[in-house]
Amino acid sequence: MKLEELAVRVLDAAEAQNVEFMAVGAIAAGAYGVPRSTRDVDLLVSVKIPGNVDALVRRLSTFVTFDPQVTFDTLTWGRRHVGTSQSSPPFKVELFETFDDAFVVSEFSRRCRVFVPILGRETWLPTPEDVVVQKLRWGRSKDLDDARDVLAVQGPETLDMPYIEHWCALHGTVPRLREALAGIPPLD
Repeated sequence: MKLEELAVRVLDAAEAQNVEFMAVGAIAAGAYGVPRSTRDVDLLVSVKIPGNVDALVRRLSTFVTFDPQVTFDTLTWGRRHVGTSQSSPPFKVELFETFDDAFVVSEFSRRCRVFVPILGRETWLPTPEDVVVQKLRWGRSKDLDDARDVLAVQGPETLDMPYIEHWCALHGTVPRLREALAGIPPLD
């Protein structure tokens, strides 16, 4: 099974379970920036309705094996459920739970339906501004590249830069934002 096929199955399961969610990580960054190779499918899932994350884990269990131990994101300490697809090759599936973090609340409230070419379908995604903020917040090398690529492809002139700058100031990531903007290649 290809990662794209697994992603569609995960998205279909989330929609069938009627949970509020959005695809994050490389899928969201690739939809707005430059697609890159990845080995996982990441969803941010609302916990507004008690038990919906567990219900989604159960629905996905026909093709994803989840670790029974819930882990915590090392940056924000949000809860996440980590699973491995039962396909060959195996891919990781991560379900991040929404939680009481001002940025996560804002990001989730702004989510929108977007056509994702690599998946050949629409799904819920964060806005491009929120992808940039989150990628700068995580700050890993691939995240910084993703943030730069979203800024480059979307163009800072089309993005809500005051919104991005506001969250970067709160997260202490303004230097990362400046570096990402400086790394945008010139148009020829």
